[in-house]
Amino acid sequence: MCSRYLGFILLVWFPGALHAQSAAQPCPAPSLDGGYFFPVKERYPHDSQLNYACESLLKPAVEGWWADSVCQNGVWSPKPRCIEEEACILPTIANAKYTEDSEGWHKEGHTIRITCNKGYEHKDNMATAKCTNGTWSSLPSCEISSKSCPVPPQDPHAVIIDQGYQELFPQDAEVKYECQVGYSIEGSPNYTRICLAGTWSDGQMCSKETGRGGGHGGGHSTSSGRVTQPGGGDRRPDTGHGGSADTGTGGGDRTSSGRGTQPGGGGGGGSRSDIGHGSSEVGPGGGHSTSSGPGTQPGSGGSTSTSANRPLFISIDNCGTNPVVPNGVVVQKERMYLKFKCQNFYKQVGEETVTCYNDGSWSKVPVCEEAFCVLEPGYYVRGLEVSVPIYINEGETKYIPCAWLDYSLAVHCSNRRITRSRQCCHRYDHDRGVCN
Repeated sequence: MCSRYLGFILLVWFPGALHAQSAAQPCPAPSLDGGYFFPVKERYPHDSQLNYACESLLKPAVEGWWADSVCQNGVWSPKPRCIEEEACILPTIANAKYTEDSEGWHKEGHTIRITCNKGYEHKDNMATAKCTNGTWSSLPSCEISSKSCPVPPQDPHAVIIDQGYQELFPQDAEVKYECQVGYSIEGSPNYTRICLAGTWSDGQMCSKETGRGGGHGGGHSTSSGRVTQPGGGDRRPDTGHGGSADTGTGGGDRTSSGRGTQPGGGGGGGSRSDIGHGSSEVGPGGGHSTSSGPGTQPGSGGSTSTSANRPLFISIDNCGTNPVVPNGVVVQKERMYLKFKCQNFYKQVGEETVTCYNDGSWSKVPVCEEAFCVLEPGYYVRGLEVSVPIYINEGETKYIPCAWLDYSLAVHCSNRRITRSRQCCHRYDHDRGVCN
C-alpha cells in the first residue's frame, strides 16, 4: 500500500520538477544609457546573446570598445553598461586581492591598494595603482616570496594531515606528518616541519618500530660505535682514544690502552679513588677496570679525550636536540654533522657545520648577523611615497619606482646605513651614473 502511494507521489512531483527545470526565464531588453545594442527585441530567450557599444566619450564597463552580454535565466550577464572613458575597469591581479567597487569600475583618480596572498610578496615593493585617463598606472603584482616553501618533503611512511595539498607555503607555515601504522619517530606517531626562510625545517622520517631486546646482563661497547646499556637501550659512548670495553651496572670489565678519564659506572655505593700506573679498581656492580697508563678516574660519569686532550667527534644522534641558530636553519643533516645557513638579509659568521663531541656537547655554532637596511614608509622625494618597509641587502642598490614611467630612486645599503639619490631619475641616467 505504501509503495502505491509513493508511486503516485513521484508521478505527480516529477513532471512539475522537470517543467521547473526547463522553464528558464527570458530577459527583457536591457536599459543601456549612452549606448546601443543589436539585435533589438522586446524579449530575449534564455542563453541569447547581444552585442553593444557606447556613444562618444563613453566605453563599455568591460575590456574593449564593444562588448557582449548573455541572458541567464532572466538576467543579463554581465550587465550592459557604458561608463566614462576616463574611468577604469576592475583589474585582474594574480595572487592578490583588493577592495572592489560594487559598480564594477573605478572613477578617474581612484587609487587601489592590493594585498598579496599568503606565500607571495609585492614585486618591487609596489602595492598601489591609480586610475589615470582610463588606465591603471604602474599596476602592482605579486610574486612568490623568497621566504615561502615549496611542497614539503615526502616521507615514504607518512601522510600529511589537517592540510590539503598545495604547492606553496608561507613563512612559518607548519605541516604535521602522521606515521603509517607500525612506524614511528622515537616512539611518537607524528612529527612537524616548519617553513623557515624558504626551507623546510629538518626532521627525521618515520622508521619501522622494533621490539625491545636484551636482558639484565651487563652491556658491552667498543670505542668505534654506539654503547649498549642493560636492556638493549643505547647511550652515548663514554670511551676515549684507543680500544676499550665498558659494561653497565650488572657487572663486567673495562679495559683501556690509552690515557684518559673513565666514568665509574652507575651511582650508589662506594666512592672511587685516583688510581696510578697499572692499578685496578672494583666498581659498585662487581666489575673491575684496569689501566696500563696513567690516568684519573672520577667517581661519576665523565668524558674522554684524545692523547692531546682534543675531544673526539661522534654521531650527532648522541647530542640530543639540534642546536638553535637565531635567523639560521639546518639545510643539511648527515650522520656526523649539521650544516646551517643564514636566512635572507643575514650574513654567517663562523663555521657552517656543527659536530657532536664525545662528551655530548655541540661544537661552536655559527652566528647570523644582520646584514640589511630598511627604508621605512614615508615621503622621500617628489614622485615617491613608500607605503611598506623595503629591505635592502648589505652592499645592494635597489631602484624604487617613482610615479613616472621608467623613473626611480636609487637606494644603497652600506654598513647598515642607507644612501640614496636626491631625486627620481630616468633609468638611462642611472645607467650612465649621472643621477645623484
